[in-house]
Amino acid sequence: MASNVRTRFAPSPTGYLHIGGARTALFSWAFARRHGGTFILRIEDTDVARSTPEAVQAILDGMAWLGLDADEGPFYQMQRMDRYKEVILQMLAAGTAYHCYTSPEELDRIREEQRARGEKPRYDGRWRPEAGKVLPTPPEGVKPVVRFRNPAEGVVAWDDLVKGRIEIANAELDDLVIARADGTPTYNFCVVVDDLDMGITHVIRGDDHVNNTPRQINILQALGAQVPLYAHLSMILGDDGTKLSKRHGAVSVMQYDDDGYLPEAVVNYLGRLGWSHGDDEIFSREQFVEWFDLDHITPSAAQFNTEKLNWLNAHYIKQADDARLAAEVSRRLARRGVDPEAGPELESIIALYKERVANLNELADSVELYCVEVHPAPELIAQHLTDGARSALAGLKARLESAPWEKAALNQAIKDTMAEHGLKMPQVAIPLRVATLGVAQTPAIDAVLEVLGRERVLARMARYV
Repeated sequence: MASNVRTRFAPSPTGYLHIGGARTALFSWAFARRHGGTFILRIEDTDVARSTPEAVQAILDGMAWLGLDADEGPFYQMQRMDRYKEVILQMLAAGTAYHCYTSPEELDRIREEQRARGEKPRYDGRWRPEAGKVLPTPPEGVKPVVRFRNPAEGVVAWDDLVKGRIEIANAELDDLVIARADGTPTYNFCVVVDDLDMGITHVIRGDDHVNNTPRQINILQALGAQVPLYAHLSMILGDDGTKLSKRHGAVSVMQYDDDGYLPEAVVNYLGRLGWSHGDDEIFSREQFVEWFDLDHITPSAAQFNTEKLNWLNAHYIKQADDARLAAEVSRRLARRGVDPEAGPELESIIALYKERVANLNELADSVELYCVEVHPAPELIAQHLTDGARSALAGLKARLESAPWEKAALNQAIKDTMAEHGLKMPQVAIPLRVATLGVAQTPAIDAVLEVLGRERVLARMARYV
């Protein structure tokens, strides 16, 4: 395929960038990258009542976090109003559009009568110019809308790159309003002009737009434009097979950052949500671009699987550089009011825990214990810091005061304490964990002591022995 591929992601800023939109953006971005083409970001902000600057920023933040960089844009439809009005005037002059003076009240009455007759409710074409037809006299003081003169016969068809051949009879389509009475253009019309002006070759979008496609194709053809290829992605279902909702994934992309996911894990997961490359589950962004095609997108609905996303996230945390994880953890600790500089070097703590966590927040939870004064739960103290355990810890503390502070020597001090008191490893290690970190489970206790440092270990033990 030639490198003239041009795709676009065109969200409406009426809310956050959710996981379905992010997948659409990813597929559009990857297809352009795969073919050396151009990826365009377009903000469809003509719904002035619902569009907000905060929603625009949420979209830009989500795209940046996922690493989906646009080659052109962002373009804003509200800044292109003059262009839309120019095209409407051209269509009126060419006879592919016309003024309609039917009031909203008249339309309601027409549709009620059609329903009563068992007909599909639709505009009846009373202001549509036809050969030999005498149009009514325009009423005074009424501002008309502009309607597209949809072909009356034949079919509009396209070979959808996901769903296959789709055909719609033109008789099923009434004449779409392309400009409201106040002159503002409508969504479907703006999309057509944008795709034309931006030279879009492939429209990859959700299948909730399938019903818009025949109208958009007809307008494009009326303008003498090259019709792009369309690929409509099926919807995403939740873990339970129902429509995706906030409780299983339909949240802002940036919520995944807040919840401790790495962007590469989310990108990898989205890449497998309705597309496959054999049995490959784990792949880098570069591999995804190299492999991505439209042929292996499933036409059936994809199902969100939180367990698999968590598994991928754990994998990418294990693979991540400790310094990068330290920066992520530091940011999270600071948000909690915890000074990340108050404990040992973060990278040394992270190296102990990165194999044990599913997300960055769990990692921050563990690191926090090294940076704050810990207060074990009363039930942990009662269960593990018994008189016998405290006696053993007192003996261990004496050994630790002079032991070389490295794992082998710390391990030997623990073993010597076990032998002296006739105890097994858990009978010393668990009370020691509770005394030093306030929890009963940690990585290997000698490694924990080494990272925590002599001064902190002895000070924390001193509270119990």
